[in-house]
Amino acid sequence: MEQENIDIPDELYPLALLMDELKHDEFSLRISAMKKLQLIAAALRQERCRDELIPFLEDVTQEDEDEVLTVLAEELANLVPYIGGPEYSHLLIPSLETLSCMEEPVVRDKAVESINRICEGLPSRDHVAQTILPLVKRLSSAEWFSSKVSATGLYAAAIRHCPTEAVPELLKQYGELTRDDTPMVRRAAATHLPAVIEALPAEADSPEADDEIYSMFKAQVGDDQDSVRLLSVNVLIAKAEKLKRQGNSQHTSSLIEFALALLHDPSWRVRYMCADRFEKLAESLTSVVPEEGVEKTEVDEMERAFVPEFIKFMQDGEAEVRTAVAKQVPGFCRLVTPANLDKIVANVEELSQDSSQHVRAALGSEISALAPLLGKEKTIETLLPTFLQMLKDDFPDVRLNIISKLHLVNKVIGIDLLSQSLLPAVSDLAQDKQWRVRLAIIEYIPLLATQLGVSFFDKELGPLCMTWLWDSVYSIREAATQNLKKLTKVFGVDWAKDEILPHIIVVAADSNYLYRLTALCAVTTLIPVVDESMIKTSILPFIAELINDPIPNIRFNVAKTYTELVRALHEEKISSPEVIEEICTSTVIPHLERLSTDGDVDVRYFSTKALEDIAEIKKAHA
Repeated sequence: MEQENIDIPDELYPLALLMDELKHDEFSLRISAMKKLQLIAAALRQERCRDELIPFLEDVTQEDEDEVLTVLAEELANLVPYIGGPEYSHLLIPSLETLSCMEEPVVRDKAVESINRICEGLPSRDHVAQTILPLVKRLSSAEWFSSKVSATGLYAAAIRHCPTEAVPELLKQYGELTRDDTPMVRRAAATHLPAVIEALPAEADSPEADDEIYSMFKAQVGDDQDSVRLLSVNVLIAKAEKLKRQGNSQHTSSLIEFALALLHDPSWRVRYMCADRFEKLAESLTSVVPEEGVEKTEVDEMERAFVPEFIKFMQDGEAEVRTAVAKQVPGFCRLVTPANLDKIVANVEELSQDSSQHVRAALGSEISALAPLLGKEKTIETLLPTFLQMLKDDFPDVRLNIISKLHLVNKVIGIDLLSQSLLPAVSDLAQDKQWRVRLAIIEYIPLLATQLGVSFFDKELGPLCMTWLWDSVYSIREAATQNLKKLTKVFGVDWAKDEILPHIIVVAADSNYLYRLTALCAVTTLIPVVDESMIKTSILPFIAELINDPIPNIRFNVAKTYTELVRALHEEKISSPEVIEEICTSTVIPHLERLSTDGDVDVRYFSTKALEDIAEIKKAHA
């Protein structure tokens, strides 16, 4: 590490004052001082930092608040450049060792992170052997569980950087932690074992090391604590993936047996973890993962074992397990042959009618991804009826999840068939009594518009988009104006001129002031995406009509609209500077000056502010 060049502010002097802050009774001041440790170290220089600051910090670790110690644990690794570089890193170890033994988990975790950072920065494997390995051994053999828990987080970095001959001893120590009497230690060991497996260098990956890992994993699968057993799912995946990368398939059968033991576990928490990682688990154990768009033709050992278990999980007695496995349906189906895919899909309809709304919602978010796997004919035959049924679900999230992934179905069966079968359901959702459902449909409309094309959209969904502008809920009206802006980007300015603006302008004469205000907001939102012609021929006359509106709220919003108009003309480069100046001189400025003498105080304020803002905008773009 190289020492950073840090400008030392004047307040760092005298240093004694800052050292006093580290001893202050108010812990918030001590936290602030801890965050300045790099500045203090830079001011002290390397020798004084080693001789004075480090011993002082060792004393701090004995008696301070957890919040202060957390900051200290994080900052200690940053001091390496200021004490003379990695060769002096061993001076930081005593403080970090003390912090890694604390009862507060956050302090311990930060200390472990810092030790791992120091380990990564050490210049050689011999330095790691001298600095880190003794620490790992001391923590692993300590009596109190907190030290052992911290030790489990150090093994991966230590194994990655230590001399190869030290690896067997480290694995043996780690194996003892996986069989510790304390469940917290076993849980920590199970949590970090995948990283340890990944860290094992090729030269240290001997049959003895493999047997040691296998022994640890076996102990975890048979642990009497389900909180340990559920973590062994990640260990199994890590081990299987490493064997696959090495081209070693000799342990596949035994790993599948362990996987089946976990899949049959009596604890729902273990089954939930299996269900949640089912695709990853299956992929790590399958012999060949098919490429995208290529059918799998050969049934392997994993598939024979896992397909029946997957179907059982879809019928599990715990809703949490069914919810987790519903999210895995398309991912797992990608790994199986068409015959087994049909077996799984046959159970999807039952899952779509599950008594738990969360299961149905989870399936709704994933079921569309089955369409590319099934192909057009089977999607129409098996999935479309399920889609239609789920679009009528009482739970809004189910309906929304189906709608949000419709583009996947569209790619397979085509927009014509999709629109015939599903668009009526979309129209129903667009008028749903739940305003959040309507809001979600509005946000999906631009994507649907891209898929449908302009002619079909105008016929089927165009009227709905205008209806939302006059919704009773403000959030719907606001979203509807943004929707029109997005649709203009999709279909173009000419479409907006013919299909949107005429409908909005008609409302300007409406007796309901809320309609007129919404129309003004819609026009304001459209300004950045239209052209000069539309502004001159339609938008400016529309705004001009509203400067005489009897409602002050509308008149001062006219002033705001003029500001946005001038800003958009400049920033979006809609017109030339000469045309912009002509619009300002002939229309905008005179109208704002008139409104600035209005009888209403709010109208006068916003009009005057608009004149000032426009002057600033013109000045910035002069």
